Amino acid sequence: MMLRCIAICIFSMTPMAAFAFEKLQDKDSLITALDGRALTMGLFRLSLQVTGDGQITGTAMGWGITGEWTWQDGLFCREMDWSGMAIAPDCQLVEQNGDKMRFTSNAGKGRSATFTLR
Repeated sequence: MMLRCIAICIFSMTPMAAFAFEKLQDKDSLITALDGRALTMGLFRLSLQVTGDGQITGTAMGWGITGEWTWQDGLFCREMDWSGMAIAPDCQLVEQNGDKMRFTSNAGKGRSATFTLR
């Protein structure tokens, strides 16, 4: 019972907004968030640099990634290649919560991946 009370107190002190991802509304917001930082995901040893001039570079599992991106109708649209294997083009919803960024495929209707900004 005591642990339950402590847990309720702790969670009630943290505003729910602290856990919420917020949609990035425009290209400038994305560029600002990514400026000089990499999108990383430890599970796949993935590290991506997404630059303001529309380029994507990085590595995953030791193999190179290249690509290009544009901002269209509020979505991050990208084409990429992973060590000679084309990755299907996709336009994705982008959301941010502090140092976490979530990209959701199929214009926000598909699967999502969450990256850490480093």
